[in-house]
Amino acid sequence: QVQLVESGGGSVQAGGSRMLSCRFSAPGLVFSRYCMAWFCQAPGKEREGVALIDRDGRTTTYADSVKGRFTISRDNDKNTLYLQANSLKPEDTAMYYCAAYRGSVGSACPRVRDVETFNHWGQGAYISVSS
Repeated sequence: QVQLVESGGGSVQAGGSRMLSCRFSAPGLVFSRYCMAWFCQAPGKEREGVALIDRDGRTTTYADSVKGRFTISRDNDKNTLYLQANSLKPEDTAMYYCAAYRGSVGSACPRVRDVETFNHWGQGAYISVSS
């Protein structure tokens, strides 16, 4: 059973920063075998991909709306995923979820927009950005 727990949400003024963390725990399973991603869901909107990182952390992809402002990273020794969100805008206000996808050995990671492919989700961390 994969458990993902996000932390680091909160309120911030426009232009500010937040660092989200997502702790992975799953007895007998290995974090480094999972593609990881961050998604966001604003009130009244559908969940959408923000950033994705491959299993060894070498390849990252971002939604156009956050390129140059957000950075996804992972520490496989600490079983933790991160999202550094800088230059925050009011339109970034949303619940942010981390998600995991394992797939078969050697399989490619999903695309950052492939919400339906990820089968493990955290409970979310809310970021509120005021103008």
